Amino acid sequence: MATLQHFRPWPRTLRSRLFLILLAGLIVAQGLSFVLLIAERFASAQTIMSDTLDRDVKAAIAILDRVPAAERAQWLPLLDRNTYRYVLGPGLPGVPELTGPGPLIATTIRAAAGPRLPVKVEAIPGDGNRLQAHLTLSDGSSLTIDVHPSLMPLARWLPYVLVAQLLLLVLCSWFAVRLVIRPLVNLANAADKLDPGKPTPRLSESGPLEVAHAATAFNSMRERIAEHLEERMQILAAISHDLQTPITRMKLRAELSDETPGKEKLMHDLAEIENLVHEGVAYARSARGSLEKPSRIDLGSFVESLVYDYQDTGKAVSAGAEIDAAVVTRPQALRRILTNLVDNALKFAGSAEVSAEKGPSDHVVIKVLDRGPGIPDDQLEAVLQPFFRLEQSRNRGSGGAGLGLAIAYQLSLAIEGRLELKSRPGGGLIAEIHLPHQMQVGRNP
Repeated sequence: MATLQHFRPWPRTLRSRLFLILLAGLIVAQGLSFVLLIAERFASAQTIMSDTLDRDVKAAIAILDRVPAAERAQWLPLLDRNTYRYVLGPGLPGVPELTGPGPLIATTIRAAAGPRLPVKVEAIPGDGNRLQAHLTLSDGSSLTIDVHPSLMPLARWLPYVLVAQLLLLVLCSWFAVRLVIRPLVNLANAADKLDPGKPTPRLSESGPLEVAHAATAFNSMRERIAEHLEERMQILAAISHDLQTPITRMKLRAELSDETPGKEKLMHDLAEIENLVHEGVAYARSARGSLEKPSRIDLGSFVESLVYDYQDTGKAVSAGAEIDAAVVTRPQALRRILTNLVDNALKFAGSAEVSAEKGPSDHVVIKVLDRGPGIPDDQLEAVLQPFFRLEQSRNRGSGGAGLGLAIAYQLSLAIEGRLELKSRPGGGLIAEIHLPHQMQVGRNP
């Protein structure tokens, strides 16, 4: 029952549907043409048989009716044909009901014999379409025309031609569907790989007019999206940068002002605003992480260095599993990613663990683990968006600005990696940075 439910007689892909429709139409058209050809050939064969039978029967009856009775047996082999022969005598008993080509043959023989010699045509039971025409010659002798009608045989090469035509139809249908679907597949692949923040080759604008127009429209759309995102990043960076100067002046004035009950609160608010501005600038610059020149680093030493820097400042950061591998990446961007993830773990869990291991397909995976409150599974993707905070309060000390994970995610894309968040068994969060296989160039000796 489950097999029947999963059975789909109609394919789901457009390629398969077009192929089946086109092939079915061509096969039906070819079949109709073949049927019409056979029908026309059968009609022509009947016409030719009728004309030939009429001439031969006229000549045979005329000859056998005029030669002496003793010589008639000598003429019979000369008058016989493949589908009918002449027999002296009354022949075999039959039935008057005629089927198939019988009525046409009977009419033809009667017309050939003429009104002078009456003809009686009977079918021979149990012998296919065989029939016999009985008549009496002028001298009273009986003559039987034994007819074995058969269709014209088909050529032996005809089945091979039909198979070759079928294969040709399949090949042409497949090629036509491939020619039509390939631009659509290329467009879908380009849409899947669309990343306005990265320099990617333009979609080819060659081919038929419709395909070229769709490719041109897609390239123009991608350029407009890239320009729009670049403009947004420039505005964010400009505003964040320009705010730093007035904030600095306000902090100086607040520090030089007299001690008042609200001075400490004002300094705290200015510090929060300054931190938010710095994160805004960092997020705007994270989209340009690909501008950093890639270099080859020892991944184990890189992770150890990061962990030791935190330990030197008294932070509870430990190193987990390590691998002896060398990768090509952008080290400053990777360090910023790990720093944001570790800071996030320290903020909500008080401690963090950093490890590196070999992932599937020889990928390199760097993990940052903590035992904090974690993130609900339905919000693991949402927290990677800018300014999203699980803590919905206005207290930035507990909720943060909502840019730390967004910056890490943006930078991971810039270095051609992937950032994934997972719930840790037993409580906590696992942040994984996957470096693609093409970025791994070797291992340390």
